[in-house]
Amino acid sequence: MNRYIPLAWLQLLNDKLRLCAATAGIAFAVVLMLIQLGFEAALISSAGLHYNKMTYDIALVSQQYEFMLNLQGFPERRLYQAFAVDGVEDVNPLYISQAPWKSPWTRHERTVLLLGFDPKPGYIDLDPKYDPMNSLRIDDNVFFDARSRPEFGPIGKEVEAGRSVDTEISGHHVHVAGLFNVGTSFGVDGTVLMSKQNFFRIQPFRSPESVNVGLIKIKPGYDPNQVRDQLEKIMPNDVKVLTHEGLVDLEKNYWSKNTPIGFVFSFGLMMGFFVGAIVVYQILYTDVTDHLNEYATLKAMGYRDSYLFSVVIEEALILSLFGFIPGLIVSMVLYKFAANATLLPMKMTIGRALTVYAMTAVMCVVSGALAMRKISSADPADIF
Repeated sequence: MNRYIPLAWLQLLNDKLRLCAATAGIAFAVVLMLIQLGFEAALISSAGLHYNKMTYDIALVSQQYEFMLNLQGFPERRLYQAFAVDGVEDVNPLYISQAPWKSPWTRHERTVLLLGFDPKPGYIDLDPKYDPMNSLRIDDNVFFDARSRPEFGPIGKEVEAGRSVDTEISGHHVHVAGLFNVGTSFGVDGTVLMSKQNFFRIQPFRSPESVNVGLIKIKPGYDPNQVRDQLEKIMPNDVKVLTHEGLVDLEKNYWSKNTPIGFVFSFGLMMGFFVGAIVVYQILYTDVTDHLNEYATLKAMGYRDSYLFSVVIEEALILSLFGFIPGLIVSMVLYKFAANATLLPMKMTIGRALTVYAMTAVMCVVSGALAMRKISSADPADIF
């Protein structure tokens, strides 16, 4: 194999400008594919982000439930019917809504996600320094997500500094008594946590009889899947019974399969692949055409087409590596920039990088295979 490599190198180095153009084209395709995969991964990982910050074993949701923001509810009594199943230890209704949050500084309003629940310990991971359960039971007190979009203002810094932050949600006064950490997603820019009493004060049109998500904890030693199966048997068909992982997966499937966002990212990935393939094909086809006399000479000397084909394939693989490395470096810089700008979990992973390199290698080899057709038509008798 080593005796083939020098010829492939020489072919590429013969025209350095063409080599740079090919490298730039492939690097662009790599960046495009990595960015699409990065945003798609951020979409999926941020879906269900709020549920991942909660501690529960089983969840009840409406049969019409699709994702967190569609606000479908089910009768509250279903949640308490769960106690009929052996192994259920405790339940907690979760109420979800969206409302306008007024900035304490600019007085501009921005939509925020509201989460109302019965402030029992152990359901949501909160910083104990704010005495969360007692604080949330006080009228007007709420907790604000410190990882919300910066457009809401420096609420986290103000609270950490011990300064009072008061504002309005839907025209109702609230006091930020503490912070918690969740993060943003494609549908949520900021989150406010509160007791269910405060939730219905701010959302008087909502009924406590309609629960968005029922959080269920089971006793130690019980299998969540078995308890879920028992609950599914006794529950009417107006609710779905899901494990913790099942509810998170439901969120992820909705955003990745039932929204245009997932399609856009997949389409962008394929576009990157085809753009790179076209660039490599044009480069290799031109290279083969320019050296057609040399290839014909080699054929006249007795070299088989398989040897000539291997030279082109090696050129394609070298180009894939040349284009992938700068593309990866640029993508990592863009990942960091996008993560800071959007607060989405944009992280480069080894698995994703290897996947894109494999796609890049396939892209280049396929393009090389198409360009090799010109060699097959190279007849020494016609040329000489």
